[in-house]
Amino acid sequence: MPEGKKKAAVKKTAKTIKKTGGGVKSKTKKAKKLSRAVATAKKEQAKKVDTAEVKPVKRTRTKAPRMKIRKLDTPVVLSEEEIEEQEYSEEDYNKMLVMYESTLQDFKEGEIIMGKVMGVTRDDVIVDVGFKSEGIIPISEFPEPVNVSVGHEIDVFLEAVEDSDGQLVLSKQKADFLRVWDRIKDSHDAGESVIGKVMRRIKGGLVIDIFGVESFLPGSQVALRQVPDFNALLGEELELKIIKINKSRRNIVVSRRYVLEEQRKSMREELLKKIEPGQVRDGVVKNITDFGVFIDLGGVDGLLHITDMSWGRINHPSEITKLGQEIKVKILDFDQGSGRISLGLKQLTPYPWESVIEKYPVNSRVKGHVVSITDYGAFVELERGIEGLIHISEMSWTQHIKHPSKLLSTNDQVEAVVLSVDKENEKISLGLKQLEPDPWLTIDLKYPIGASVKGKVRNLTTFGAFVEIEDGIDGLVHISDMSWTKRIQHPSEIMKKNDDIDIRVLSIDKENRRISLGLKQVSDDPWPALEMKYAINTETLGTITRLLDRGVIVELEGNVEGFIPVNMLGKRDISKPSDAFSEDDEIPLRVIEFDSKNRKIILSIEAYYAVREREDLEKFLSKHPTRTLKVKDVVEKELDKGKEDKSEEAEQAAEDSGVAVAEETPETTETVAVGEVENEHKQEITPEPDAKTKAEPAEE
Repeated sequence: MPEGKKKAAVKKTAKTIKKTGGGVKSKTKKAKKLSRAVATAKKEQAKKVDTAEVKPVKRTRTKAPRMKIRKLDTPVVLSEEEIEEQEYSEEDYNKMLVMYESTLQDFKEGEIIMGKVMGVTRDDVIVDVGFKSEGIIPISEFPEPVNVSVGHEIDVFLEAVEDSDGQLVLSKQKADFLRVWDRIKDSHDAGESVIGKVMRRIKGGLVIDIFGVESFLPGSQVALRQVPDFNALLGEELELKIIKINKSRRNIVVSRRYVLEEQRKSMREELLKKIEPGQVRDGVVKNITDFGVFIDLGGVDGLLHITDMSWGRINHPSEITKLGQEIKVKILDFDQGSGRISLGLKQLTPYPWESVIEKYPVNSRVKGHVVSITDYGAFVELERGIEGLIHISEMSWTQHIKHPSKLLSTNDQVEAVVLSVDKENEKISLGLKQLEPDPWLTIDLKYPIGASVKGKVRNLTTFGAFVEIEDGIDGLVHISDMSWTKRIQHPSEIMKKNDDIDIRVLSIDKENRRISLGLKQVSDDPWPALEMKYAINTETLGTITRLLDRGVIVELEGNVEGFIPVNMLGKRDISKPSDAFSEDDEIPLRVIEFDSKNRKIILSIEAYYAVREREDLEKFLSKHPTRTLKVKDVVEKELDKGKEDKSEEAEQAAEDSGVAVAEETPETTETVAVGEVENEHKQEITPEPDAKTKAEPAEE
């Protein structure tokens, strides 16, 4: 039999045996079985060969030779049990082993070889590379698993001829990587752009397919600004640059940001040559801040300030724009030196203040809604881009409003009167109280000067009391107009809040909207009668009501106050009355001065005892000895020093509150000795006077 036919028969038999016994893991056992199978196959083949060689001798064509010839094409299939029953000599075994090994290819680890897909499961792909066993490759290594089918030939990388389980170790990814490595390296070295397809999203970025090899695109390199949703890029083809490669680790890092920056740079240079103020260009909202929006004009960013977004009022740019929005803007200014571009959106619409004077004439009534409330007033939007201010002073004729929120709230629909229009500064003054007649125009007719009226005490201050004579109209009763005969220190001595009192109108100031009222003017002036009762040298008794540094104030009969200077108290050894006298002390007095014009009565203890016996004076002095002050008392009194009259501050506060203080007249505001207070106090520690000291005033 020719050598070629023998080899073909042996190969055919070996393949058949491989199908029946290929699952055995032990190499030695496989070889023995194979040797037995080959020996059996040779014997059977020899019989068939002998039959085939006799064929040409016969001269007649019969069916028997033809049947024998057809049997040559029928493969001989032996069962595993028949193969195991065969026994071979050592020589036959070695021959068969040599023949088997000659059928295997010469494989080397680390090479790319051709393989054929034998099967596909859910997780793996079985590949035959002509070795004694198949290799198993995870299906995840195939970029498109759906395209893998049985019989498909692929390139695989041989990692190991045999692992711990005797399996062939193959890799599809490594084969793809090595096949395109040179192309990837050339693109990286040359800085060329490549096209990649987004495969899937992973932690920190995206997986990109480049030339059939997976690479990594970090999230920071996806775009020039943050991408809100990476999933939107899945399946997209992107232009990329390879920025990092590592062959040993099969690591490839790509960047889309590099490509976009280069494109942006070229677009910026081209745009800066063409851009001019006044142009209208398309842009995309790139970033939103509290003060405005940054617009990408196609390589160059411009700022759209919040004041240039709308003619009307907006609280935040996000009310009009959103990220990624395409928008038309107008170039307002371009600084070639710094490259700054100022943009405008409202400039694309007509200027609403152009015809504001014609639309909103002075004294006309308008309607709008409150858009903002401040401490000084409320802003009312008349139309988009036009607002007017209702100042707090223009909200009511009579009420003293502390804050606009007491009358108005945001989004309230209001009607107002136009007071003034300033087109240049874009200001409109509105009035709310002008919708009603001004009650102050006829106040003097309703409350003539000298008229007696009733009112309710609304508030007490150090300088007087505010009295409401009708709803929203208050007048001031100054502290000097509360009593004819007493010097009132505080209105609470006479009245309290919410008291109903009778008062008289003293004066009306329409311009400043003030009314001065008087309480003492309700009754007659008692001083003409007192002039007769307390004539000079009249002796009387008085009760000390207040101690001052320069003297004491006493209350006389008839609810009248008088003043005793400190040098008229009959004690020369004291520097202030409190050293010897106390409040509620009853003392004898003689009138030494009566001033009806200035409403004051000056009294004296010395003058009283000057016409009496010395024993009477000594008896009086013994009742009022000079006190010795302790250091503690001196310190406490020094801390109380510095209290000054605050009448000027009180009057200023009255002016700020919008109510008048009564005009000063000699009759009502003249300061007399009773009300004088020494600003600088002198504190001394005086020893107890001896008998000689007590006798000195009497001798004088």
